[in-house]
This record gives sequence, C-alpha cells and structure tokens, in this order.
Amino acid sequence: MRKAIVIAVLLALVISFVGMPEALAQSEGGQGKKITMWQTLMWGGWIGFTILGLSVVGMGLVIEHAISIRRDALVPPDLLGNLESLFEDEEFEEAMQICETQPTFLTNVLAAGLPKINQGYDEIEKAMQEVGEQEAVRLHQKIGYLSLIANVSPMMGLLGTVAGMIGAFNTIATKQGAANPSDLAGDISKALVTTFLGLTVAIPLTAAFFYFRNRVIRIILEVGAISGEMMERFKTHGKG
Repeated sequence: MRKAIVIAVLLALVISFVGMPEALAQSEGGQGKKITMWQTLMWGGWIGFTILGLSVVGMGLVIEHAISIRRDALVPPDLLGNLESLFEDEEFEEAMQICETQPTFLTNVLAAGLPKINQGYDEIEKAMQEVGEQEAVRLHQKIGYLSLIANVSPMMGLLGTVAGMIGAFNTIATKQGAANPSDLAGDISKALVTTFLGLTVAIPLTAAFFYFRNRVIRIILEVGAISGEMMERFKTHGKG
C-alpha cells in the first residue's frame, strides 16, 4: 500500500511537469508568443532533466520518510504498552517472542538486552547500546540520501550554467562578435533554467533533511530512555 501511494504521487508529479499548461510568455516581433513550461524545461537539456529526475527521487524519499520515520512506526504505542505489561508480569520469554516477530527500532533494542538478563545489567546495557547505535546509523544513512540530492542538485545547476555560458561565448566567437541576442538566447536560457532548477530542488530538500534529522534524533533519544527504563529493574539483579 505504501509503495502504491508513493508511485501514485510520483506519477502525478511527472504528469504535472509534462502537461503543465502554458505559463510563460515571451515577446517576439511585437506579438506575444506563449511558451509552455515543457519548452522551457527543454532549454535545460540533459542536465535539466537530470535535475528533474533528482527532484522526483527526492520527493519520493520525503514521502517515504514521512511514513516510515515516525514515532508510531518506530515505537508503536500498542506494542509498547503490551511489552510494558509483560515486563510487569515478568513474562520475559513472551516479550522476547514479540520483539522477534515484530521488529521495530524499540523491539530490536529490547531483543538485544533480554537474552542478557541473567548476566547482569552491564551486559544488558552494552548489548542494547550496540544495537541502538546500529539502528541509529541505519536511520541516519536512510535520510542521508536527501542531503546528497540537496547537495548534488545545485552543483548540477552550476554545471548547466557553465555549459550555457561556454556555449554563448562560443557563439559570439563564431559570429566574430556580431551575434544577435536571439543567437545567444538558447545557451543563456540553458544557464538560467538549470540554475533555477538546481536551487528549486536543493532548498526544500535541505529543509526536509534537517527536519527528518531532528525527528530521528528525538526518536533515538526516546528509544534509549524507554528501553533503559524498562531494563532498570535488572540493576539490582546479580549474575546467575
């Protein structure tokens, strides 16, 4: 279901780019000539379409993260309440079975500590800390692709800008300094369109990355606090 939602949204984005109605106007010969957004994007060439592809991937990642990187997904309230009840009743084997059959951030951390309950609290804490760090790294790597796209997009835009300016100067050289503005319009448009696209993709994805990074940090801290509180009962237990 989640994949279907993501695919539907991405298709809607692609269709909106392709079928966007005439939005820009350019004066030519005293008469208004409307230029479609599709024609404008064509000026960006392969660099512009690469940036658009990155924007679609980035939007898909934002939607996926909004669904999967949530407290209710990583620390399900019903599951947490069930585990707390089992801990109160000292039904640790059943709690372990639940952790193994319903893997989440919280259950993975608890599943690392439960087998160590007869080895002392230090061993429990060490095992949970190791798994907690692994889960934290996995989440940070997951959102890291947003940062990657946010950094690559303006660089691609800069590449298009440089390519467009090189093309414009080559045209001037070919025309021996007598180039008309219309001769330079294509290359200059390429430079501006790719720059615009790169910044348009980078700005919202940078904001999204920091938003999800802060959410991940909050969830990591909360999982650490919850698991530590649930395992505190073993602090007074000795080995054996």
